[in-house]
Amino acid sequence: MRIDPSRFMTISLLATILVSSGAATGVALAQEQAVPERDPVPAITVIRAGTLLDVEGGRALRDQVLVIEGDRIIAVGPARSTRIPEGATEIDLSDATVLPGLMDGHVHLTSRHDQHGYRSLGVSIPRAALSGAANAVRTLRAGFTTVRNVGAGGYADVALRDAIDDGELIGPRMLVSGPSIGITGGHCDNNLLPAEFGVTAGGVADGPWAVRQKVRENAKYGANLIKFCGTGGVLSKGTQIGARQFTLEEMQAIVDEAHTLGMRVAVHAHGTDGIKTAIMAGADSIEHASLIDDEGIRLARERGTFLSMDIYVSDFILGSGEAMGILPESLEKERIVGTAQRENFRKALQAGVRMSFGSDAGVYPHGDNARQFARMVEWGMTPMQAIQSATVNTAELFGLREDLGSLTVGRVADIIAVSGDPLADITVLSEVGFVMKAGRMYRRDLLEPQRSAAVAR
Repeated sequence: MRIDPSRFMTISLLATILVSSGAATGVALAQEQAVPERDPVPAITVIRAGTLLDVEGGRALRDQVLVIEGDRIIAVGPARSTRIPEGATEIDLSDATVLPGLMDGHVHLTSRHDQHGYRSLGVSIPRAALSGAANAVRTLRAGFTTVRNVGAGGYADVALRDAIDDGELIGPRMLVSGPSIGITGGHCDNNLLPAEFGVTAGGVADGPWAVRQKVRENAKYGANLIKFCGTGGVLSKGTQIGARQFTLEEMQAIVDEAHTLGMRVAVHAHGTDGIKTAIMAGADSIEHASLIDDEGIRLARERGTFLSMDIYVSDFILGSGEAMGILPESLEKERIVGTAQRENFRKALQAGVRMSFGSDAGVYPHGDNARQFARMVEWGMTPMQAIQSATVNTAELFGLREDLGSLTVGRVADIIAVSGDPLADITVLSEVGFVMKAGRMYRRDLLEPQRSAAVAR
């Protein structure tokens, strides 16, 4: 069945609106680089991989074949011995490295990197949703086939997820939190306007029963997970990065209510006390974890808590943040946490804490998510460990390990390819040339030379 081409007019229309109103750099991707009309998924697809990364086993396999039926992988094996079904559509990536679609556990698709500080006050929820449509295309084309959106006003991320799932927009598979839950005046509140405006962010709640109500509200309106702010933040006005937000009782109430409803919990936490309190409350992941200490690392290891440490974003904040509207006090806070976070990343890794991939894209440009891999390798990971953090590890954090995260039989066919060897040079993951999500191609740059050669013959 062919999908109605009129649906793809939506992307061009959204991008036109965004460009005409002075949108962020890269929005034109929605017009120029989105697949204009998607062909139906072939009944059987065969991918010939020059190198295939087995992220489950931590090894590179040569001359492999993947057989895909619909949206699932049904066979993986050596090219010389794997049977190719008759009538299969073949994709030749024999000069490329093939690996699972990447996963990012900390993005803000409805946010833009050039609208920080007071600039953000001019962004309506509908406008943020339109930006999200363009950012989703860019993220998918960068090889990130599944993301977790942690914080969006007005449930704009829920709407974006649903539009992608319904085939109206192109983008990654999304898990979404809706509005982040936070204390009055804390990191997840809006502190940019004086009292006479009476502005309070949608996720603000104080006290155990009030935070339980917010969890229920987010679940009611379609969130997959809960995100709350356990400490002050770098980019919020008037908060201290080391200050804990919420008591242990409040955090326990959030986690208990979320888990009761079958939702996992991500906690923004830079400060030491807030990190440890969130871990003791039962959080599933700690986002940032900048000032985690030895006791916090021990607690995370013992309790199986994931750390999602965005150790690239400091480069952007300190290099370009002032021009993007980031406030002077935020720049000063980043100078405090940036290097400390990277040093603690190394300590947590060496201690055996479970690490997932989280970039904080939206603070910096969407589509540049993979820039973090180089920092992860620089600060102690092997290239394979870095790739595993964005595949099997993050799939486990998401609760999707049975369906995603590796190129094994039974998994959904989320597959990307690069022309180089990421185990030798991790930066090639910033140059993805082939993207397949659920058996359908969304980027095929690596196949274009083959098409051109065929035409020439």
